[in-house]
Amino acid sequence: MSVPIDADCLFCKIVTGDIPATVVRETERTLAFRDINPQAPTHILVIPKAHYPNAATLAAAEPELAGVLLSEAAGAAADEKIADSGYRLIFNTGAGAGQTVFHAHVHLLGGQVFHEGLV
Repeated sequence: MSVPIDADCLFCKIVTGDIPATVVRETERTLAFRDINPQAPTHILVIPKAHYPNAATLAAAEPELAGVLLSEAAGAAADEKIADSGYRLIFNTGAGAGQTVFHAHVHLLGGQVFHEGLV
């Protein structure tokens, strides 16, 4: 399957295999891999293989794929055995929200107790 790729995008380079990653889950349309700078004992990024700059553009262009990302994140939580204890899903959209890689992605964080408030 051919998907739109941005040759300068870090996550697109992971999708194409040009940059290695510790992949934990993969489908035809998504890829889930461990964050190299984890903020929790379990920190996985779930991305669409197609390039969309952020969650908002992904949702506008392919709302069904945005839903698939959430489903794959839940599947990864189950695989990691954190589904029952709880986990956090985070989309950062835009530089002001802390997005540093401009390819839509959801952070799956778990393996610890999260307290009220922002991450």
